[in-house]
Amino acid sequence: MLQITYLTLFVCGTGLQYAQFIPFLIEHGLDINLFIDQLFANQISSFFGIDVIVSVLVVLTLVVSEGTRLKMRYLWIYLVGALLGVAVGLPLFLLMRQRQLEAVAQAD
Repeated sequence: MLQITYLTLFVCGTGLQYAQFIPFLIEHGLDINLFIDQLFANQISSFFGIDVIVSVLVVLTLVVSEGTRLKMRYLWIYLVGALLGVAVGLPLFLLMRQRQLEAVAQAD
């Protein structure tokens, strides 16, 4: 059940955030300056922007430390996923982490 939850969150997180980002890309292209200007346009958007940036750093740390501890393969996929969005990388990593934990438990 936990795996289904993580998979659902991965699909929702990826779909919902890119439903907002893709129209920006279509309209403006990959205009990093405009992206940053809009991200930090006011205190509320800055609050969310900084929260996401720090969350990405936390997820990157979690992926490296927990993934290494559990001897998970292909950690780079989760690192790239986190850079694409916390809502992409974190549930994907947690899904695969849960699969790894369950595989280890069955082997014992």
